[in-house]
Amino acid sequence: MAVKLFPLNGVPDDEAEDVRALLKANGVEFSETSAGNWGIFSAAIWLPDDSRLDEAKALIAGYQSERQTQARAEYEALCREGKQRTLIDVIQENPLRFFAYAAVIAAILYFSIKPFLDLGK
Repeated sequence: MAVKLFPLNGVPDDEAEDVRALLKANGVEFSETSAGNWGIFSAAIWLPDDSRLDEAKALIAGYQSERQTQARAEYEALCREGKQRTLIDVIQENPLRFFAYAAVIAAILYFSIKPFLDLGK
């Protein structure tokens, strides 16, 4: 019976490609399902059986650990150089979008809380 190895929903394309290449390079046979046209299904990489499940999980865990270390190093380098984007940078890049989102959030909060405030009257 097929075993789900690696969910692909929310995974960046480069990471998914790296995992596929890693499995192919190590001779691990796998299949893949997509999220479908509307993106509501579970996109994943599957193994045909669980005979190499532990090996495949170990390969992916090693890859993800290496990727995390690399991403953290890049982030820290950006912070040291002062190039890491902050909230102020995002607001300055597109202030209209920021204030539109803030207004929508405020409206949602207002209409969500308003019925409870009226209960005491």
